[in-house]
Amino acid sequence: MAPLIRSVFTAYTEEGQGEQEYALGYALSLAQQAGAHLTIQAAAMRYAVPASLIGDFGSAFIGSENRRISKLADRFAALAKTSASLAGVNSTIETPQLVYAELSDRLVALARVHDLSVLDLEKSAVERDRGLIEAALFESGRPVIIVPPGAETFAAKRLLIAWDGSAAAATAVAEARPFLHGADVEILSITGEKDLSRIVAGAELAPHLARHGASVTVSNVALTGSNDVAETIRKAATAFRANLIVCGAYQHSRLREWLLGGVTQSLLKSTPVPILMSR
Repeated sequence: MAPLIRSVFTAYTEEGQGEQEYALGYALSLAQQAGAHLTIQAAAMRYAVPASLIGDFGSAFIGSENRRISKLADRFAALAKTSASLAGVNSTIETPQLVYAELSDRLVALARVHDLSVLDLEKSAVERDRGLIEAALFESGRPVIIVPPGAETFAAKRLLIAWDGSAAAATAVAEARPFLHGADVEILSITGEKDLSRIVAGAELAPHLARHGASVTVSNVALTGSNDVAETIRKAATAFRANLIVCGAYQHSRLREWLLGGVTQSLLKSTPVPILMSR
């Protein structure tokens, strides 16, 4: 791996509901391989309800719950610090207790000052963690790797690049440069979903990636049957035995996504391997 990654950020949000996480192990593995510094945000979600609405008993309950969640976040932070030390990774850990809006702002602020962020996949579009992923993707200006369950070790020997010639796709490819040298790369272009006649073809991208030391193949796939773009990407990644998917991120209105679906939202819901997204 080229020494282009010097700082990695990962975040875990404790809500007191026994959340599972895989991003920390993946981020540790990435930082270890890259010789990078790892910043870990082990945040506690703070619930704030005006006492005038819930009374003394409700206020006492909220205070107790906030203290319980804060202790769980502190416990996670201590385990994370030990894990980083054992892995030989230099780390910084912060344990803020913030309401959701403040938490989102803090996560974005940290993401902006790191080479990339590593976050857990969240299947449900209405969960708070999905909102944090989207904030990092669309507001930080930095790439994000979304980690599905079970992916706890970083690997990037086989990369699938979902290529449509767009600016977002080009940005994602640029952010994947540290992983290109010595990697097997498949460029996937999908026809039938949009007009690709006026954009840069995957075959024209291939020499650029080869100059960075990648072994490159190009695949053009037409949409068939009930398969959509996201499902085609997932199937291609599985067939290629990819370690990492590289894809541009696109943001549409919630109404448009509900009516028409969205490739980014679909991949955020389900991906067979970690996916690097950038915008």
